[in-house]
Amino acid sequence: MNNHTLLQEAIEAREKAYTPYSRFKVGAAVLTEDGELFHGCNIENAAYPLCNCAERTALFAAYAVGKCKIKKLALVADTTEPITPCGACRQVIAELCPSDMPVVMGNLLGKIRIMTASELLPGAFSQEDLKHNE
Repeated sequence: MNNHTLLQEAIEAREKAYTPYSRFKVGAAVLTEDGELFHGCNIENAAYPLCNCAERTALFAAYAVGKCKIKKLALVADTTEPITPCGACRQVIAELCPSDMPVVMGNLLGKIRIMTASELLPGAFSQEDLKHNE
């Protein structure tokens, strides 16, 4: 699936966003290695820490059904420049996706920026950081 098609899927996902507080809708689409597609949108809550971003929603949806080999992720919002993942999403992407996986960031104007998962979060916290002294 090309980047423009994946971004179109993210635009469709964006329409399902639940954003009664910010009115800032974000959509994401995850493509797995076997060609399955998972949508995600941001979901807000009056208790703000309980909100979930579109990227994490899409990744968690894929993982929830055992689709753990992620090939590409796209996200889109109505911004002047392509939207980038927040810090929490960058950490989740670093944990759940290959370091060389493309992250396609876009906006409704058609602007696109592509970075790899490792470029989004250099020095990401990892499982290796959790090893205990033996």
